[in-house]
Amino acid sequence: MNLANNPTLALIACLLATVIPVFFGKLTVTPTWLSLQALALGWITLNKHQELDFHALEAGLEILIIRAWAVPHLLRRTLAGTQAAEHDVMPSNLFTWGVAVTLIILAFQFGDGARADVRALTLGVIAATVTIAFLLLATNREPVAQLVAVLYMENALALFESLMPEPWPLPVHIAISGVYVGTVAVGSWLIRGTDASRHLPQKSRDNLR
Repeated sequence: MNLANNPTLALIACLLATVIPVFFGKLTVTPTWLSLQALALGWITLNKHQELDFHALEAGLEILIIRAWAVPHLLRRTLAGTQAAEHDVMPSNLFTWGVAVTLIILAFQFGDGARADVRALTLGVIAATVTIAFLLLATNREPVAQLVAVLYMENALALFESLMPEPWPLPVHIAISGVYVGTVAVGSWLIRGTDASRHLPQKSRDNLR
């Protein structure tokens, strides 16, 4: 079997790039995991488009340039020097870990028989990514973690396209890419503002209020 053309391995790689940083990672390494997640998405896209047509080329360039390089690079620059960068992606305690594992198992119930069917496995990975994103939003109040959760959801939306019989038209791809870049740009601006306010003396913060 040609491993490069195995969609199951691509989906497992995407799931691992989503799950591992949540359980064992710091916020400072999330840009790297987002890049790996995007590369897995590119792998899945190439598996779907056996022939290199215009849409496959456009989708591949969008994933490589925007999702795998530009957005992680911008997020990495934003995290440089911030106090929140060394925090856990998700609080490290047995309760939150138990909730996360339970949500992942329940998510794969949407894709029953995932081991035998690529479409079912794709649904399971999408559902797991979305539920993990909601768990991050609920358990971590750091703006960086909230931004990462939103980016997870947008990557899940990109993965959802692989289930469609016909790909989205070019204007839709451009709009989705614009939202993805805009999300990290606005989020980075808010993160810098939050970090700057934390470094202000208490008297200055009181005056700002």
